[in-house]
Amino acid sequence: MRAPAALFALPILMLLGAPAIAHEVRPAFLDIRETAHETFAVLWKVPAQGRMRLALDAHLPKQCIERETPTRSFEGSAYLERWTADCAGGLRDGKIVIDGLKATLTEALVRIEYKNGGTEVGRLLPEAPSFTAAGNQSYLEVARTYFLLGIEHILLGFDHLIFVLALMLLIHDRWMLLKTITAFTVAHSITLAGASLGYLSLPQRPVEATIALSIAFVARELLKSRPTKARLSETYPWVVAFAFGLLHGFGFSGALKEIGLPQSDVPLSLLAFNLGVEAGQIIFVAGALAIAWAGRTMVGLHAALARRAIAYGVGTSAMLWFIPRIAGIAA
Repeated sequence: MRAPAALFALPILMLLGAPAIAHEVRPAFLDIRETAHETFAVLWKVPAQGRMRLALDAHLPKQCIERETPTRSFEGSAYLERWTADCAGGLRDGKIVIDGLKATLTEALVRIEYKNGGTEVGRLLPEAPSFTAAGNQSYLEVARTYFLLGIEHILLGFDHLIFVLALMLLIHDRWMLLKTITAFTVAHSITLAGASLGYLSLPQRPVEATIALSIAFVARELLKSRPTKARLSETYPWVVAFAFGLLHGFGFSGALKEIGLPQSDVPLSLLAFNLGVEAGQIIFVAGALAIAWAGRTMVGLHAALARRAIAYGVGTSAMLWFIPRIAGIAA
């Protein structure tokens, strides 16, 4: 039975209509490290394109005084500021504010590392652009922040979601669907861990362009599918999922590096982020199956027409992502 074949059109086509923002909702990152008693090295990282950056500014608590004028630079797809601050009495109970966050759709991650080995992480949102330092956090609180970041990344990573959607449309039964999603999960977990820990490396721009091509490939397989003759991608969809999952893992690792993977607690933050990605993926798959059921039983949606329309939408979105990404490589 082709359970996901009648995936209901409206919400999915809305998803396909957002190609321009795939992987563009990147968080800002404020890294604060105590280098001496009440002295902190600060790194402020803001998403940028070329020489244009988001109009975000980080403000430390009032008791913090800059030692020197911050150094400013553009590196890759980010704008960076670095400075050193003296904070009388430390940061405990001090308020950190990200000015301009309310006017954006992004968020900011604040990470503080204290000289005594303690850390704390705060996730600032447009509706809550300030963070009060507690002086330390439990491992559970740090893991929770990275878990939520993982969920958010996959649910806003439209290219990853559309790839999963296209795979679902290729599958004949739910057991094969389970194997396929598991293969994708295992594969991207391998490269996410390897790249984040420094064992594997690929340039991010070519990776993003190839991810777009992987989506176009699966869309083409959908359109070439015939009831009388199963294609290789339909017979062994888990192989396709695993192969391209390895590639998508590099995309996830690039996002994790963008938000600042803490070197002192890599296993914890990496595990929590990956579990968040998996939780978000499960939410998406469950939602897609629920929409499929609604399309079949409530609306009487024509499965073949819906499947073909979605395939064209997936392929079009993939190429709309691919063109600017390949242009970015050539620039």
